[in-house]
Parts: sequence; structure tokens; C-alpha cells
Amino acid sequence: TLLYTIKFEFRMPGTPDQQNSSQTQQPSYPGSSVSQHSASSISGTVLIIVIVALALLTQFSLHKVEEGHIAVYYRGGALLQSTASPGYHFMLPFITSYRPVQVTTQTDEVKDIPCGTSGGVMIYFDRIEVVNRLKADAVLNVVRGFTPDYDKPLIFDKVHHEVNQFCSTQNLHSVYIDLFDQIDENLRTALQKDMHAVAPGLEIVAVRVTKPKIPEAIRRNYELMEAERTKLLIATEKQKVVEKEAETERKRAIIEAQKQAEVANITYHQKIMEKDSQRKMSEIEDLTNLARRKSQADAEYYGAKMAALSNKLKLTPEYLELYKYKSIMSNTKMYFGPSIPTYLTDNMSPARDLFQDDPKNLDIDTLLTDDLVDLKKP
Repeated sequence: TLLYTIKFEFRMPGTPDQQNSSQTQQPSYPGSSVSQHSASSISGTVLIIVIVALALLTQFSLHKVEEGHIAVYYRGGALLQSTASPGYHFMLPFITSYRPVQVTTQTDEVKDIPCGTSGGVMIYFDRIEVVNRLKADAVLNVVRGFTPDYDKPLIFDKVHHEVNQFCSTQNLHSVYIDLFDQIDENLRTALQKDMHAVAPGLEIVAVRVTKPKIPEAIRRNYELMEAERTKLLIATEKQKVVEKEAETERKRAIIEAQKQAEVANITYHQKIMEKDSQRKMSEIEDLTNLARRKSQADAEYYGAKMAALSNKLKLTPEYLELYKYKSIMSNTKMYFGPSIPTYLTDNMSPARDLFQDDPKNLDIDTLLTDDLVDLKKP
């Protein structure tokens, strides 16, 4: 904004100050006061006109471009090749005009879009929002092809066209329920495809579609159908819960059976290990007893051998003779009759003849060795 401050000071003829100044500065001549007054009036008027004209020219030539916009210029109705970035700029007033074009992300709302389904039912989309952005380097081409109001032919009209094409091939149930979640993405894809073909540089960021309005009678039917579907979903969920509980119980039983089997297997192996340990302990005890018995048998053998050697040294003829008489004396019997000497001689002669006839019977070592061999036999 330009602020012009102009200060003018005019002194009209006939005022005291002017009369005094004219009297003091220059002499008075006849007719001179009228000519001076006319010249000063004309110069003041011209100055005012010039200032007003400059103010008007400045007002109509200076313009401001807001941030996020690009200015395009028209001269005589023709689009110029020059553009202007945000800030203050000058142009020829009354000849050149400008239009700001937004190059940031903007949202266009397309309202009340009719949609005729393949079954003949007419529904309406209350609002479809199209988020788009025009690139700065594509402003001139888009404006030249579709004017600064490019969003009307490229977005508003395209949305109507694409929605009508989609609805004409689908029934009401598909549009209202089955394919409703795909409408926004399909519409964005179709619009972007068209933009690449006819208006490169115009990007479709996103599309948001509201739920369409359908006839009241059909809406009530859908509400009833949705209620029944909700009941079915509840019943299905209950069935899933019951099946899940049964599955959980079955898995619990399987886990319990596996645990018992593992415990039984562990117990079985434990008993086997106990029996094996007992067997090994019994073998060790048997070996110990065998060694003990062998040691005892060896000791008895050694004792018998030593006794035999001792007896061999003791059993001399004199000792035997002595032992004989001692035995006779220990078995003393009383005999009466006239044949006593003959009886004693006859009873003692067989033993004497045995030792005298066969001297081998006196081999004590042979007799003891045979006896020890008999002892070692099992």
C-alpha cells in the first residue's frame, strides 16, 4: 500500500497577507493582480491532476501476489508468457490484468453427484473431496488449456463423469456396500490417469467419498438386513468361541496325556536304571563273596597243608607205636580166660602186617595231597 501525502498552500487574492506581501515585494501596476491570480490557479489545478493521475496509475499498476500462488498475466485477452512469484509487482494499468493461481495443496469439494445404478435406482453422493496440487512449472500450460479455473473442467466435471460410469455398471448393493471401500481409490486412479494425459503437472493427492444417499424404503431394508447380519455375526462369533473352547480343552487333554506319558517313560527308565544298578551291585557282591570264598579256601588249604606237613613230621614209627599203645590203653577191655595172650597176638598182627607188607601206606604226603584234591573239587 502506498501512502501519498501532499501538502498544498494557496493564498487567495484579497487576503491581508497577500496584500501586504504584494505591497512590500513589488510595486502595484494597473491590471497586474488579475493576471497573477489566473496563473497561480492554473498551475495548482494541473499539479492536482498530475498527482491524482499518478495515484490512480500506481493503484491500478501495483499488485500483490500471495504466498502459495503464481500470477499469470493477460493483455488484450491473450495469455502472456511471463509469470510472477509471490510479492509486489507492476503491470500496465487498464491494459494488462492478472490472475493468481494456487500452487499449493488444495481441496475441491464436489457436491450432490447423481449416480444411476444398473438396476435403475438413483442415488446421490453428498460430497466428494478431491485433494490436488498444481506444480508451478505447469501453471502456464494448464491455464492456457483450461483457464485459471482449471479445476472445474478437470476435477468437478471429471468426478461427475467417473462416478456415473462406475454406477452404470454396478447394482445398488455393490455401490452401497460391497465396492464402497474401493470407490475413493478407483476414482483417484482414474482422475490421475486423465491428468497425466490432458494436464501434466496436476497431481491428484487423495479422494474422499461420503456414503451415498439412497431412497428411504431401500435404506430401511438395508438397516433390517444389517441387523440380521449383525445377529448372524454374533451367532458365528459365539460358535467360534465354543469351538475355541473345545479346541482348548482338547489341547489341554493332549498336553496332559503327553505329560503323563513322559512321566511314565521317565519312571520306566528310572526303574530300569535301578534294576541295572541292583544287578551291578549283585555282581560286585558275588565277586566279593567269590574272592572271600577263594581266600577262605586258600587259607583252609594252606592250613591243611601245614597240618599235613606237621603230621608227616610227627608220624614217625616211634610215635605211631606210642599212639597205638595209647589207643589200646584208652580202649581197655577186661578179658577173662586162659586164651588171653593168644587173642591179643591174633588181633594186633593184621595191622602190623599191613604196614610191613605195603610201605606205601605210610606215605603221608600222598594221602594228604589226594585229600586236598578232593576238597578243591566243586
